[in-house]
Amino acid sequence: MANPEKAAAVEELKELFSSSTAAVLTEYRGLSVDKLQTLRRSVRENAQYAVVKNTLTEIAAEESGIEAFAGKMTGPSAIAFVHGDAIDVAKALRDFAKDNPELIVKGGYMDGAILDEAGVKKLADLESREVLLSKMAGALIGAQSKAAATFQAPLSKAVRTAEALRAKQEEAA
Repeated sequence: MANPEKAAAVEELKELFSSSTAAVLTEYRGLSVDKLQTLRRSVRENAQYAVVKNTLTEIAAEESGIEAFAGKMTGPSAIAFVHGDAIDVAKALRDFAKDNPELIVKGGYMDGAILDEAGVKKLADLESREVLLSKMAGALIGAQSKAAATFQAPLSKAVRTAEALRAKQEEAA
């Protein structure tokens, strides 16, 4: 029978995986406790950054149906379990890694899709969800205004033509 503490840890990790919309695996070798705290604070709004045990995490991921971490659980590992905007978390990790090259992003998953290191970087390069939604709304409003103007021009031309015909008929009568 498995050690009850390890079984509880696996269950806790499975719960984190199931409640997360995304997760990003990192290696933090060489980072001080203070730097790890700074990183945790930078992602706190959208994620829980947790130092994990490799073997237990592999078991929990496998039992949760997550294949993104298979073969990547080496060295001192930590995972950002995302419960908010994954783009903001990816940006925070990227920005932290720029100043602290000891942090290595190994990959992750989002909405069931496996992300490699390049995929996480691409995610970080996207604009935030709010900005993308604002741009989409602006494009829709612009398209609607353009369509309305396109529709109004022939309509006003038809009204002018009908008015000219009516005026001509009055003159003839």
